[in-house]
Amino acid sequence: MYAEHSKKQVIQHGNNSQEICYFCKKKAMTEIIFIVEESPEGGYEAKALGYSIFTEGESIEQLKENVKEAVRCHFEQDYPKIIRLHFIREEIFAA
Repeated sequence: MYAEHSKKQVIQHGNNSQEICYFCKKKAMTEIIFIVEESPEGGYEAKALGYSIFTEGESIEQLKENVKEAVRCHFEQDYPKIIRLHFIREEIFAA
């Protein structure tokens, strides 16, 4: 990202981390986290923590591709290096 600059600092902001270049003071996010749940209509829904990024997919593989595309579209450049999917599954059963 900052090939010409080598001195950087990683800062945690809640669930997300950012990399800051000391020379140009630009921020580059290193990780973004998505909460993934099964959709009532079938497939999966993903929502980014701290950002207005939402997407869905019929399979986990399709969801991963859609998440990548949504992140690149949202950030345009300097997008996160790591995408973390946190799967939440609710299960109800008789006692």
